[in-house]
Amino acid sequence: MAKKKKKVELLVLKSKVKEYARKVWKDVRFPDDAVEALDKRVRELIERAVKAAKAYGRKTVRAGGF
Repeated sequence: MAKKKKKVELLVLKSKVKEYARKVWKDVRFPDDAVEALDKRVRELIERAVKAAKAYGRKTVRAGGF
């Protein structure tokens, strides 16, 4: 039997991503799996920025961490 995929709350809003894609590129589609991949990338960027802040002894994430 296949394992069920655990649902993770998205950090990016599907509706806003799709709206932006349609606004900027009129004929482009942005399916759910693309939004999920974008969300994963955002999580990776946040994790990297937090690690950078901690490496410099800070509790504050700065723009340079991205």
